Amino acid sequence: MAKKSKEYSAEKITILKGLEAVRKRPAMYIGDVGKRGLHHLVNEVVDNSVDEALAGHCTKIKVNINADNSVSVEDNGRGIPVDVHKEEKKPALEVVMTVLHAGGKFDKGSYKVSGGLHGVGVSVVNALSEWLEAEVRREGKVHHQRYERGTTASKLKASGKAKTTGTKITFYPDNEIFNTIVWDYAIIAERLRELAYLNKELEITAVDSREEGEEKEEIFRYKGGLSDYVKFLDGSTNALHNKVITVYKENEEIPVDVALRYNDGFNENILSFVNNINTIEGGTHLSGFRSALTRAMNTYSSKNKLIKTTKNEKISLSGEDFREGLTAVISVKVPEPQFEGQTKTKLGNGEAKGLVDGIVYEGLQEFLEQNPSVGKRIVEKAVLAARSRAAARKARELIRRKSALEGGSLPGKLADCSSKDPEMCELFLVEGDSAGGSAKQGRDRRFQAILPLRGKVINAEKARIDKLLSNNEIQSIITALGAGFGGNGGIEEGEKLTGAEFDITKLRYNKVIIMTDADVDGSHIRTLLLTFLYRKMPELITGGKVYIAQPPFYKIKQGKKEQYAFDDNERDFIMERFKKENKTQKVELQRYKGLGEMNAEQLWSTTMDPNKRSLLKVSVESGSEASTLFRDLMGSDVEARRHFITSHAKFVVNLDV
Repeated sequence: MAKKSKEYSAEKITILKGLEAVRKRPAMYIGDVGKRGLHHLVNEVVDNSVDEALAGHCTKIKVNINADNSVSVEDNGRGIPVDVHKEEKKPALEVVMTVLHAGGKFDKGSYKVSGGLHGVGVSVVNALSEWLEAEVRREGKVHHQRYERGTTASKLKASGKAKTTGTKITFYPDNEIFNTIVWDYAIIAERLRELAYLNKELEITAVDSREEGEEKEEIFRYKGGLSDYVKFLDGSTNALHNKVITVYKENEEIPVDVALRYNDGFNENILSFVNNINTIEGGTHLSGFRSALTRAMNTYSSKNKLIKTTKNEKISLSGEDFREGLTAVISVKVPEPQFEGQTKTKLGNGEAKGLVDGIVYEGLQEFLEQNPSVGKRIVEKAVLAARSRAAARKARELIRRKSALEGGSLPGKLADCSSKDPEMCELFLVEGDSAGGSAKQGRDRRFQAILPLRGKVINAEKARIDKLLSNNEIQSIITALGAGFGGNGGIEEGEKLTGAEFDITKLRYNKVIIMTDADVDGSHIRTLLLTFLYRKMPELITGGKVYIAQPPFYKIKQGKKEQYAFDDNERDFIMERFKKENKTQKVELQRYKGLGEMNAEQLWSTTMDPNKRSLLKVSVESGSEASTLFRDLMGSDVEARRHFITSHAKFVVNLDV
């Protein structure tokens, strides 16, 4: 043994120089090397241009997906400095492009606020690109420099005169790093639209030049800023009041910009941003907003005696009541933000809460005093929500008593697993008793639980909380999960927990897998379940706990040989191969319309076996886009739904809408 062991000495220590560390472990810097990480490259470069706009030096940004599949990001800012850096003895542009943690973000004089805090953005893009070219218009000249896989490929050259200033970065992602280099224009355009809303008057252009004759171009520029954003998010809903409530105060260390409006729906849709970063987990700024909203509305309703009580009914309005039907966007600019974790999804700055609370409270009070009719309508809606909440309290208490964590019993139709370790367990939400029976027989009882669902669950987009909680299937799901039930995952200071709010730490299963038939009804049931989870248990989705099972569409059989296909292309490939291998024997094709057509063994081997199955993980790339999609698909506006169907059903000849 002594001969085989190798001495652990200084020569065994590996030092990764320059940007080698980024290429060695790209996921540490951009999340992954798939579709999401690929598009993150564009965001990193665009964020630098937006930081120029925040500093007051940029008014236009253009993003172009070029014909050769490279991407160009151009702005009319000051241009990255090109003079020689004293310490590095290289042009500043080259330092920014090739050295991690190099940039103007660390100098408060250069950027007061910034989305890119660590100085790794554009250098990471450079490291993960096959090639990158920088063009800087500065000091009356046009400067060029080329890089290849993070290293300098040419000297900085000045050519021609420039009457304007700005920076243009063009890069081609490295196919040695990424699984795919296929740009999704919709993802890029959505982020650019969001940035335009968040930065009033900033003009951002998105261009797709990949296909000649089918070029796309959109210009995003919004004079109303967050006010326009709220109108966009509200979309086809019926507004409770036409005028968007806006609160803006810039003469503070942390500028606060808020816009909100109520609609006649039952869900809240609140988006929060810090330095243009979507804080999907909220944070202190969101807590301050919620607290101010509840306090301001209660103060106004009490002052104007808008709540009528009787001997039989005493109404107390909570923050949850005032957030029903609310669409709001909160944006703050923090000089030195402290995010919880590297994902930048939750703000931790304590001073932000009190500051946002005070500014929003004052702004709401002023608006309500000037618009008493709007205030009255908001309070009336909150009163209806409170009555609904009171009716739902009985259902909540029933669910709490049933909860396994509270010592009660699980739903009778749930076939639970034997393991009690949530990390090891997974719950299948299965369409129909027939498929549920096959799943129960075929599962691995040690860690797989089965909950069959009868019929279609109630639409959470159009139902109040009391109606949801009185639905048997919804009750079964909540009780089986064991984590309670809540709105959009937030209780502000001063609100009391009722014992049934959603708490992800009490979740009984690490995976919640939706398994429905591969037909229209199955798709509808899956969408209804996703609507419920997104609107009422969003932490399940943002926490990466929700998956969609992928059962096969076909079984191809030739004699004793049989194979499953999960799409039409795979079906054709397998059938062609079978025919080539044996031209005389007939190839049989079976189309699975429902899970119930498979026996227990087939269901296990194709859809449930962790070693063979394929699961789609449900995630949210854009909160505003996801909310809009659920609203249009599952809301009351028929025209919005018709438009979505007709615009996406490109290959259907006869469509009944």
